[in-house]
Amino acid sequence: MTNALLAVHDDALAELLSPVEHALSTAQKLGATQAEAGVSLDTGLSTSVRFGEVETLEHHRDRGLVVTVYRGQRKGSASSADTSADAVQAAVEKACSIARFTAEDPCAGLAPAERMATSLPDLNLHHRWDISTDTMIDLASRCEEAARRVDARIDNSEGASVNTHERRRVYGNTHGLLAGYTSSYHSMSCSVIARDGDGMQRDYWYTSARDPDDLDTPEQVGRTAGERTVARLGATKLSTREAPVVFVPALARGLVGHLLGALRGAAQYRRSSFLLDAEGEQVLPEFMTLSEHPHILKGVGSTGMDAEGVATVERDLVRDGVIQGYILGSYSARKLGRETTANAGGVHNVLVSGQDGINEQSLVAGLDRGLLVTELLGQSINPTTGDYSRGAAGFWVENGKRVQPVHEITIAGNLRDMYRGLVAVGDDADIQSNIRCGAMLLDSMTIAGN
Repeated sequence: MTNALLAVHDDALAELLSPVEHALSTAQKLGATQAEAGVSLDTGLSTSVRFGEVETLEHHRDRGLVVTVYRGQRKGSASSADTSADAVQAAVEKACSIARFTAEDPCAGLAPAERMATSLPDLNLHHRWDISTDTMIDLASRCEEAARRVDARIDNSEGASVNTHERRRVYGNTHGLLAGYTSSYHSMSCSVIARDGDGMQRDYWYTSARDPDDLDTPEQVGRTAGERTVARLGATKLSTREAPVVFVPALARGLVGHLLGALRGAAQYRRSSFLLDAEGEQVLPEFMTLSEHPHILKGVGSTGMDAEGVATVERDLVRDGVIQGYILGSYSARKLGRETTANAGGVHNVLVSGQDGINEQSLVAGLDRGLLVTELLGQSINPTTGDYSRGAAGFWVENGKRVQPVHEITIAGNLRDMYRGLVAVGDDADIQSNIRCGAMLLDSMTIAGN
């Protein structure tokens, strides 16, 4: 295994090849019929500032090894934070020992050899941020100051933070695959508190990207956090009612996430999905398509291979509202009598088709009466039945305008009914997530308040 697939040449990444090779060769010498190993190195720097004073300044450097061996159809796994030769040897021995005592599982084993990635495209995922601690502190301070300058009623702060993170990962298995990549992720956020005679409110804003040049400025982040906070002052409860509901893009992607969770192989073979055996069924309106695009440059979920080394490909998960298939790694695929969909470890950049010219603003402008949801609280979702109930805050809308901030309400429904009740999806997709989705309008939900 000398011809390693490296998405980008990186000396630090190359250093991780040896522990993986050592783990695989040791596993074979100890009698494993199959084995896989992964080594990761995470480094980062973060700081938080409150009222202009540094609250935290953290540097981290974490290294870890995970090795899995198979003796026939018996599986054993072990991990170590030490990747020295002796530590790798000990981890493999432990994994082999565990495999001797586990029950046979006919679905256990590596993903098929013919599905392994044969090359890794450069997806432009690594952008080092050579930033000093002083500069990082200055950015956080400017962000918080911009938020506090928005309005005199902003009299408290939960602070602002700036983070930079790099990950290097090498994965290999006894099919002959040895591959690695380097990625980065950077972010900035701010949260402040405003007060008036009716009480106090908090809100936040953030920016994140793989490339620091793609981040919003600290002044933009802080100003947005301050404006969002002040807009919530004077919030009241609503009486219980049924009404149309608009989800802002950052929250609409959560509704998509519940659908994806129901399509995961584990949920299907465990019979614990509200979309059980739903392949070929129309669950969304005809204007909606959900497609997976693993090779978007700089994408949050971009990758040339999944967690098992299977080459990733573009595909439709839902087309014209109809479910096209499930989200499978090799184990869940075998449990269901299918083939892996290269989704070991999750989905890779799910794009939700939006309707041209529709966005959060136009959806609100088209409401006679309804609720704009800007924050969700708590989690009361039954993945088996699809029953949905969450605390919410946002704005009551009348005649296309926000007329009153609202809080301490609950929105409820059933996800199947909610998906069928989707009226529109905007093209204002939030690209800071693995799920890229615009604002959504549902025809009706139960809003519980006073």
